[in-house]
Amino acid sequence: MLINREAELHVCHEASDINQAMLANKECKHDLAIVDLSLAGLSGLDLLKKLHVDFPDLPVLIMSMHDEAVYAELALKAGARGYLMKQVATSTILHAIRLILSGEIYISDQLRTRLVQKMTGGKSEASPISSLTPTEFEVLHLIGLGLGTGEIAFKMMRSSKTIESHRANIKRKLNLSSASQLTHFAINLVSPIGSAEAKS
Repeated sequence: MLINREAELHVCHEASDINQAMLANKECKHDLAIVDLSLAGLSGLDLLKKLHVDFPDLPVLIMSMHDEAVYAELALKAGARGYLMKQVATSTILHAIRLILSGEIYISDQLRTRLVQKMTGGKSEASPISSLTPTEFEVLHLIGLGLGTGEIAFKMMRSSKTIESHRANIKRKLNLSSASQLTHFAINLVSPIGSAEAKS
C-alpha cells in the first residue's frame, strides 16, 4: 500500500516463498525486489543468493525485523543493495527504494559508521557471526530451525560431508567447542525467524 501510493512506484508481484519469488521474476522483469529474511523453508538470504545468480542485474533490498548489527553485513556480502529494519519510518523506506533504483546502496547511518570503523581499523562492536560466509550462515540458520546434517544437505542440495565441513568451520569461527553449543547458539540466533515462519 505504501509503495502503490507513490505515483512512480508500483508493486508487480508478491511471493510468500522462494519458488514463487523465482517464478515471478521469470515472468516479469522487475526493477527491484524487496526481500524479508523470514520466509517459508530457507531464509531470505538463500533467496537473495538465488536471485543474485539468476538475475544479477536485479537489485535487492532486505527488509527485516532482525537486528542489522547481526544480519546486514551478511546480506550485503550476499549481494543485497540495502538493508532496512521494519520499524523504520515510511519516509525512510521510500528513500531507500528510490536510492537503490537510482543505482546506489542504502544502509543506515549506524551501519555506515560501523563499517567505516571496521575498514579503518577503528573500534567497533563486531557481530559474533560477521566472519561467516553466507553459506555458513545458511547452515547455522537451518541448525537453529532444528534440522540435522542430512536434512540440511537435502535442502541446500549439498553432500552431508560438505555440511559437516561447514559445521566445523562455524564452530571454529564462533569459538564453540561442541555440537550442543553450536545448536544452542543457532537456536538463540534464529528463534525470531523460526517464530515468524511458524506463524506464516
